[in-house]
Amino acid sequence: MQKSKLILVIFLSLVAFSASAQTGSGLPSTTIQTLEGQSFNSANFENDGKPFVVSFWATWCRPCINELTAIDEIYEDWLEMGFKLIAVSTDDSRTQSNVVPMVSGRGWEFEFYLDNNGDFRRAMGVNRIPHTFIIDGEGNIVKQHRSFVDGMEWEIYDKLKKLLNEE
Repeated sequence: MQKSKLILVIFLSLVAFSASAQTGSGLPSTTIQTLEGQSFNSANFENDGKPFVVSFWATWCRPCINELTAIDEIYEDWLEMGFKLIAVSTDDSRTQSNVVPMVSGRGWEFEFYLDNNGDFRRAMGVNRIPHTFIIDGEGNIVKQHRSFVDGMEWEIYDKLKKLLNEE
């Protein structure tokens, strides 16, 4: 019985891994919403041929708030280089009403979207937040990380600059 449980766990882990967004792949096509309630296809994220970041977050997630706040502190540098951050809220119906007040209250100027039913999150293989993806100028995922510690905002920035120089 124990062996069969182990095999099942390994199998489910492999299925989950293979279904998640892989480095080198593009963004999946799912419908998400702007903060104004307009539908948007996630496959249409772009940045005029320059690299960008997609960050999954929620209003109740302290590491998510820390990451967005840290990036906000250096965001002018990002904008000067032509980079941008797209923040996708994973808040559900219980906490989704907190998104706009939090974004407005903190003065964040990133692009924000709502993943109301979690389709984009699932298509990207996000099961824990914050989960951040670095996308090259052609729309391919080149790096991703989960969680956040101080200083990671500079690592992301350095990777974006490196990608820009390579393109």
